[in-house]
Amino acid sequence: MGSDSDLKTLKPAINILKEFGIKTEVCILSAHRTPIEMMEYAKNAESENIKVIIAGAGGAAHLPGMLASITCIPIIGVPVESKTLKGIDSLLSIVQMPAGIPVATVAINGAQNAGLLAIEMISLFDASIKKTLKEFRENLHTQVRTKNSKLSTIGPDNYLQNK
Repeated sequence: MGSDSDLKTLKPAINILKEFGIKTEVCILSAHRTPIEMMEYAKNAESENIKVIIAGAGGAAHLPGMLASITCIPIIGVPVESKTLKGIDSLLSIVQMPAGIPVATVAINGAQNAGLLAIEMISLFDASIKKTLKEFRENLHTQVRTKNSKLSTIGPDNYLQNK
């Protein structure tokens, strides 16, 4: 993350990765305030056996793109909501990468989906993670069907009151 203030936003990614038993490393690296350390991290990521990097950043949001410019490891950018432009600035900064240097980008404050996208990438090479991911998705399916059944049975007004 570019700043410790981004930790609250990125916590859902950390949580879902831990839920799947995926080792995580959490650090603060600013593209603007610690560029040398950021470049070293990106240069060493592959030799450190890092498979995917989730980079959250707000405002100018250069961290994901700068990391992507240095390493071939997949980068997932999480635009962090900003006070001035509500994260639109962050989103546009991350999603508008030049041809040849891709950054996968999720929704503003979409850290859980960033974690799940990283899990999907890792599951391509790990059968046990793929199995757990399929179970996770089946559970989501079941939850929605259960909610729909309850809604159909008790109606919208009662559903909202008993939620």
